Amino acid sequence: MRKFYSLLAALLLAAGVLAGCGESAEQPEKNDSAKEEQSAGEEKTDFPVTIKDAIDEEVVIESKPERIVSLIPSNTEIAFELGLGEEVVGVSDFDNYPSEATEKEKIGGQEFNVEKIISLSPELVLAHESTAELAAAGLQQLKDAGIPVLVVNNAENFDQVFESIMMIGEASGEKAEAENLVEDMKKKLEEIKAKAAQIKEENRKSVYVEVAPAPEIYSPGKNTFMDEMLSTINAKNAVTEEGWVKIDPETIVERNPDVIVTTYGYYTEDPVGEVVNRDGWQDVSAVKDEHVTDVDSDMVTRSGPRIIEGVEELARAVYPETFK
Repeated sequence: MRKFYSLLAALLLAAGVLAGCGESAEQPEKNDSAKEEQSAGEEKTDFPVTIKDAIDEEVVIESKPERIVSLIPSNTEIAFELGLGEEVVGVSDFDNYPSEATEKEKIGGQEFNVEKIISLSPELVLAHESTAELAAAGLQQLKDAGIPVLVVNNAENFDQVFESIMMIGEASGEKAEAENLVEDMKKKLEEIKAKAAQIKEENRKSVYVEVAPAPEIYSPGKNTFMDEMLSTINAKNAVTEEGWVKIDPETIVERNPDVIVTTYGYYTEDPVGEVVNRDGWQDVSAVKDEHVTDVDSDMVTRSGPRIIEGVEELARAVYPETFK
């Protein structure tokens, strides 16, 4: 069990569990008068703003933040996608995307360095609901130092990812950019659903997703984000139990999934070999048909802009003929 929670923590912070597109295409430069007009509009109408965050606290942000510290990779990816790369001055030790994020000052992992954050003089700290209780003392120190701390919601479905993006967009003065990003993500999601709807019932695949390897094997069951992603691509989750399930290997042999997807390639050298060489699994359809693959954990678990890319990657892994 300890191994599983350690892995989940790694997914959450290092691989980005729910543990997101890359930077948006470069936009044409606005002329100076347009920039001045936008800046004046932001100061006049957008700030100060008061936002109720994920722990029901009202966070007041007096002016458009020019220095932002992000405590978790998903928040960082959202900030960069909203065009806030220059404003981000500090990120967690686990931030790995986009590449520019790796060049920012590191403020620690689950136990972040309060003094380091304060030394960066942030005008906004983007925290996260998933670690808010564990980090309560540190977050309070930041608040006591007069720094606005916004706890972003822990997204467990697509709509909640959109809420996270909108919350960060409003807090950073990039509400319009956030709205455009969400609209674009929704459009792409609908395109994926439309393509998946073409798959006939008799051709639907049964999929087993493995997020932690032996000896303590875990898989996302019903009412998890991954289950929603499988439904989105018109696939069936082989795990019918609720929530995160500790798996008995014999159960998967009995359920005989058509496809096996692992998400821990960053964690172990040969995730596919981990599965196909498992005792007793040689007769599982996915193994016999060589339909076992590892997908980018960040894309399918990090609740940010790249999550739609993650759905597409999952779709290609399950239905390579349909999603080329």
